[in-house]
Amino acid sequence: MKKSLLFSCLLVAVTSVQAAPISLPYQGFYQRLNQVNKGNYPLIEIAFWVPNKSRCLIKSGTITTEKESFPLTITEEQRIFLPYDARLKSDRALVNLDIEGSADSCSISMQVRAKNTKQSYSQQEVQELEAEMNTMLSDMQGFPMRYFSQDIAGINFEFEPDSKISVYIDGKEQIVTDKLRLSSEQIEALSILEFNAKPLVISPWTNG
Repeated sequence: MKKSLLFSCLLVAVTSVQAAPISLPYQGFYQRLNQVNKGNYPLIEIAFWVPNKSRCLIKSGTITTEKESFPLTITEEQRIFLPYDARLKSDRALVNLDIEGSADSCSISMQVRAKNTKQSYSQQEVQELEAEMNTMLSDMQGFPMRYFSQDIAGINFEFEPDSKISVYIDGKEQIVTDKLRLSSEQIEALSILEFNAKPLVISPWTNG
């Protein structure tokens, strides 16, 4: 039960929105970014994005204070790249998103994920990712993640939607669609993990 509550905290909306254009306090994002930047996480990061692109399409975004305005980088997948800047927090900056669609269908989501992905991993590399994810999530304890008390179950490797990917675990091939999940026990047993295409996202796997 505790793990399923954590998973919800990672992937549900951080902030619900009421009207368009959307304006959200930067302070809430800064608090999460500050937790990450104070830790030692060379392999992983937190990502913010707007899901449900078909119902909530971001046209553009800015971060503003009373005196300044800066454009935000937003990817095709609607990931929002936010600066880590204590001055913006002190100046009560706002994150502004110009959307197409109903604001009632919009939300901001957060996920722990690997900074980079590649096509081949040793067991040690996968275990290092898993260990950093466990440490980061432990450091994020407190609302809304107060239920987290156990290690993650393993790691998700996510690929292009509707894709069929060849996965080689110690040379033995299997075909997966969209996602590969490896439990901690499976990671402990493998030596080399290879793919015919780089994962889009590598993230924690929690049991429901």
